[in-house]
Amino acid sequence: MKILVVEDDPRVALIIAECLQKQSYIVEVVADGEAALDFAEVGRYDLIILDWMLPKLDGISVCKRLRDQGLLTAILMLTARGTSWDKVQGLDVGADDYVVKPFDVPELLARVRALLRRSPYPISTTLLSWGMLELETSKHEVRYNDRLLRFTQKEYALVELFLRNRDRVLTYDNIIDSVWILTDSPGKEAVKTHLRCIRQKLKELGAPSDLIENIYGVGYRLNPKY
Repeated sequence: MKILVVEDDPRVALIIAECLQKQSYIVEVVADGEAALDFAEVGRYDLIILDWMLPKLDGISVCKRLRDQGLLTAILMLTARGTSWDKVQGLDVGADDYVVKPFDVPELLARVRALLRRSPYPISTTLLSWGMLELETSKHEVRYNDRLLRFTQKEYALVELFLRNRDRVLTYDNIIDSVWILTDSPGKEAVKTHLRCIRQKLKELGAPSDLIENIYGVGYRLNPKY
């Protein structure tokens, strides 16, 4: 599942992103309200974790605009403002839940799971597939030709990213922004290395070497001929 974290405090953003990634979520992080609108309007997210106090545009305004546009994605407000009136404001503009800073990480994760379970239109399916390549999100497993693959956390996240974007060519920036957090962003060579490892493991089970196809000068995609 894919989560957008909107938080301008790099330390807090890092804590949230790392915790979510350990739970195998794909995480994207932005640091201001205008970027949040841009990402939420064009991306496909299962959940948005939205800080109240943001530069350029505050979280309440972001939440209201997204709801006015008809976006149904679950929104979890995250803020230091903990009065009853503040909570009412957040819920009235369309937030689905509210967590007050400083927050307890297990509680935050529990609220995330609860919101994802009751999402009105879950965009994430349990089984993602491309030909003989299958990824079962509920089991955190990847198979090719019904044979289990052993992937690292990053490799799994990369395969899931491609399967969720089957009709797109993903640039290096797309891949890095989706799979790595801000303070852990690699260069192109690191992305290439991970993809080589994935291809090698797939090849050992009989997959074609170009199942993940390199579009020269642009990026990568799942090869449509398979």
